[in-house]
Amino acid sequence: MRSALIQELLAYTAEDSDEASMVRTTVTFLNANSRCFERTLATGHVTGSAWIVNRDRTHALMTHHAKLGKWLQLGGHCDGDSDVPRVALREATEESGLGSLVLVSPSVFDVDVHLIPRRGAEPEHPHYDIRYLFEADMGEDLTVSAESRSLAWMPFHEIEALLNPSLTRMVRKTAKAQLFPR
Repeated sequence: MRSALIQELLAYTAEDSDEASMVRTTVTFLNANSRCFERTLATGHVTGSAWIVNRDRTHALMTHHAKLGKWLQLGGHCDGDSDVPRVALREATEESGLGSLVLVSPSVFDVDVHLIPRRGAEPEHPHYDIRYLFEADMGEDLTVSAESRSLAWMPFHEIEALLNPSLTRMVRKTAKAQLFPR
C-alpha cells in the first residue's frame, strides 16, 4: 500500500504552494521509510485524518484535542495499517462514536505535515497526515473519547477564525463542491 499511496500523492493536485511542498515532503518520506506507518518510527510517521462535514457542507466535526489543547479534525496513528482511509475511518469512529460516517471519496482530500511537540521520552517528530473527506449526520449523538476534551460541529466561519492554515485550507476545499460531488 505504500507504493499505491506514493503514486496517488504523485498524481494529487495540491490546493496551494504550501500544500504542494508538504506533498513533496511526504512522498520523499514515504520513499525513504518502509516503516512509515509505524508509530515507533521516531523520525515521523503517517497518520490518517477524517475531515467530517455535515450533509449540507456548512459545518465540520472538530475535536478539542486533549494532549495538544486545540481544535482539530479527527484522526490518528496508522499503527502499522497502510490502508490510510481505513485508519481515518477507524480513528473518526473511535473518537466520535458516529455510526453515520460515509467516505465521500477514497481519494486523498488534503495533505499536511506538522510537528508534534516532545512529550516525556517521545521526541518532537512530524506527522505526515493524509486526510479524507467524510460526511455524517449532524443530529447523531456524539461520544467524547479519552483523546478529546470536547467534540463540536463548528460552522466553517468559526473554523476559519481559529487561524489554523490547514483547517482553513480544508474549509476552502469543501466549498468547492464540484470537486467532491455527493
